[in-house]
Amino acid sequence: MKHVGISVMAAIAVMISGCAGGSTPKNDLTDYVNVKIGSGGHGHVFVGANVPFGAVQLGPTSIPQSWDWCSGYHESDSTVIGFSHTHLSGTGIGDLFDITLMPVVGEVKYARGVEADPVSGLWSYADRTKEIARPGYYSVPLIRYGITAEMTATNRVGLSRYTFPASDESAIVIDLENGGCWDRAYGTKVEVVDDHTIKGFRFSAGWAKNQKVFFYAEFSKPFDSFEVIPVRERTFQDETFTINYGRANFKTSDGDQVLVKVAISPVSEENARLNMETELEGWDFEAVADAAKDAWNSELSKIKVKGKDLDSRTIFYTALYHTMIIPATFCDVNGEYRGADGEVHLDGGFVNYTTFSLWDTYRAQMPLMTIVHPEKESDMVNTMIRICEEQGRLPVWHLMGNETDCMVGNPGIIAVADAIVKGIPGIDKEKAWNALKTTAMCDDRGQDLRKRFGYIPSDLYNQSVACDMEYAIADGAMASAAEFLGKTEDAEFFRERSHSYRNYMDKETLQARGRLSDGSWRTPFSPYHSAHQVTDYCEGTAWQYTWLAPQDYEGLVEFYGSKDFFLERLDSLFLADSHLEGENVSSDITGLIGQYVHGNEPSHHIIYFYSMAGVPSKTADLVRQVYHDFYWNNPEGLAGNEDAGQMSAWYVLSALGFYEPEPASTRFWFGAPVFEEADVNVPGGIFKIKADGLTPENKYIQEVTLNGQKLGRGYIEYSEIMAGGDLVFKMGPEPAVWY
Repeated sequence: MKHVGISVMAAIAVMISGCAGGSTPKNDLTDYVNVKIGSGGHGHVFVGANVPFGAVQLGPTSIPQSWDWCSGYHESDSTVIGFSHTHLSGTGIGDLFDITLMPVVGEVKYARGVEADPVSGLWSYADRTKEIARPGYYSVPLIRYGITAEMTATNRVGLSRYTFPASDESAIVIDLENGGCWDRAYGTKVEVVDDHTIKGFRFSAGWAKNQKVFFYAEFSKPFDSFEVIPVRERTFQDETFTINYGRANFKTSDGDQVLVKVAISPVSEENARLNMETELEGWDFEAVADAAKDAWNSELSKIKVKGKDLDSRTIFYTALYHTMIIPATFCDVNGEYRGADGEVHLDGGFVNYTTFSLWDTYRAQMPLMTIVHPEKESDMVNTMIRICEEQGRLPVWHLMGNETDCMVGNPGIIAVADAIVKGIPGIDKEKAWNALKTTAMCDDRGQDLRKRFGYIPSDLYNQSVACDMEYAIADGAMASAAEFLGKTEDAEFFRERSHSYRNYMDKETLQARGRLSDGSWRTPFSPYHSAHQVTDYCEGTAWQYTWLAPQDYEGLVEFYGSKDFFLERLDSLFLADSHLEGENVSSDITGLIGQYVHGNEPSHHIIYFYSMAGVPSKTADLVRQVYHDFYWNNPEGLAGNEDAGQMSAWYVLSALGFYEPEPASTRFWFGAPVFEEADVNVPGGIFKIKADGLTPENKYIQEVTLNGQKLGRGYIEYSEIMAGGDLVFKMGPEPAVWY
C-alpha cells in the first residue's frame, strides 16, 4: 500500500480553518473525520450519510459485487447504480443495499448494468473530484444525467436531495431488485399512496437468509406520474414473488430540486410511516444534516485528544467514527422489532440492535463500548439475550434478525460475559447467565466433538484448531462471569474446559497444530501454510493461532517452560519470514510484522503479551510500528477489513495507552500513548490521560501514576477508568519496567 499523508486540498482546508498544526481540538470534531480512510485496499468501509448506530446507512452503491465492494463503495471505482438505504461497513461478506434510489433523465434500462456498456442499466459515473463526504452528509454529481445527489439521515429515515437539469423526462427510480454481493431480492412491492407518497417492501435472501425491509417514502413535490415496472418473478420457499422497480416522473427546470425521505422498518409499512412521522417532519435538508453532524459530535466528544500531529488526530477520530457505524438500530420508534424467530416482537424495554460481527468485535470494539457507551452496551447485551431466547443460543454473527453462523467459536458468550464482569447496569445478570450457560452447553458447530474428545479432531471437523481455541476463549470468559456471580462450581468447570486448546500445542514444533481423532498430529505440517476456509485454522496459520489463548497467559508460559523461553518464542513470531505457503492463501492475512497479522483479528491481543510478561517496552515498540505501518490518513489506511469497527477500536484503545487483551476481563494493559492528553467522558466524570514528556524520542513509559499515586502494575482496572481521575504516563527515551 502506498503510504501518503493528508491530501493537499484537505490540508488547505484545515489551514483555512485555522487549525493546522494546533494542539487543541476544535469543537466540531467531525472536521477531523476522513470518512474515506479504509475505502481503498481491503478496508470495505461504508461511505455515505448516517448517524451513530443508525438503522439507515444511505450512500452510493457501485456496479461490482465482488469482495472489495462489500460496503458498496470502493475508492478505485466511480460507478453508481443508485443510493441504497442500508449498507454494511468493513465486513468480509456483502449484503443489504436495500431500497435504492437513482435519479435519472430520460429512458433507462431497469437493470444493474455493466461498466462496459454505458446504457446497460441505470448506472452513471460519479464525479469524484466534486464528491463531498463527511459524517452525516454525502454529495456527488452523476455525470450521465447532470444531476447532483445529496443525502443525510436520521436514525430510521434517509433524506435525499437531487438537483436536476431542465427536462420533461426527469425521474427518481426506486430499485428494489439490486442488492450487493451475496444479496438477492426474492420479493418486492411498491404501491402509490397519493401523488407524493409511496410505500412497499424488499425481501431478500443472502448472507442473512431471510431479511425483510419495509419502507414509506415521500417526495417534496407531487410526481406527474408513477410507474410500477415488473422485471421478473422469483420463487422463495414455494411462493412466487414479482421483482419491481418504481419510477416517479417529474418535469424540471434547470436547478430544480426534488427531495425524498425514505423511512425503513423491519416490521411493517405502517411502522415505517410512524418512524417518518416521529423522526423527520418537513423538508429542511440543512437542518437534518446539521442534526446528523451534531449527533456525531456528541458521540465523538466523549473522547477529546490533544496533540500536535494532525494526521494522528484525523486517524483517531476517524477510527472512533468507524466504531459507531454498526451495530445498527433494529427496532421502530414504538419499540417493535423482528426477532431471530422471524416473528414481530413488542417493545422489550431496550433498543434492539443488529449487525453483530462478534468474532471480530469482542476483542476491542465491545470493550471500547463498555467505556464510551455503557448505556448502549446494556441495550446490545439485552438484544443478545433476547436473541438467545428466540433462537436457542447467543448470536454468532447476527444480521437483520438472521443468524449467519459466520466465523467460529462462541463470541456472543465473550461479549455478554465481558459486560457482566464489568457490572454494566441495566442487565438481568441471572437471565444473562442462563443465556451464557445454554449457549456454552450446545452440541452444534463442533461442540459435540469437543465434549467427546476433549478437543475437536482435525479429521472430523474443518477449521478444528480455530474452532476449539475460540470455544476455549469463550469458556475462559464463562469462568470469569461465573466467578463474578459467585458460581464457584461453574467457574471451575469452565476454567478447566478453557484449557482444551492445550491439546493442540506440539512440544516438537512449538506450534499449535491439528490433532486427529486417534490423538496423532496432522501431517504434513508447516506453520506457514494457509488454505482459506479449508484448513485447521480460520483465516490464519499456525504462527498466529499458537498465541490464541489470551484467557490462559500462564498456561502459554508453562507450555514453553519458562518466561524467558516464552519471550524468545514470542520474539520469533515478529522476526519470522512473512512468506505464506499454499495455492489458496487467505486474503485476510494482511498487515504482517513477521508472522504477526494485524489485518485480522486473532492476532490483536498478542503484542500486549509483552506487557503481561513484564517487558512493556517491546509492547511499546511494536504498537508504535503498527500505528506507523497500518493506520494512515488516506483511503488505503487500514491493514485489512475494518470488520465492523474492530480494526479501528484497536487503534482507539491503544492510542489512549492501554488495551484489554484478556477477554471478559477488567484489566487494560499499558502500551504506547499517542497523544499528550486525552479526556474520556465516563460516569464518574472525566478520566484524564496525560503522557508527560511524550516526544518521538521519549516513547517509553517510565512510571504511571493514578490520581497522584504510583501505580505499581502494568494495567489499569476498568473500575478505575470509569470512576474518573488522572492517569499520568511519565515518558522517557529508554525502556523501563515500573512494576
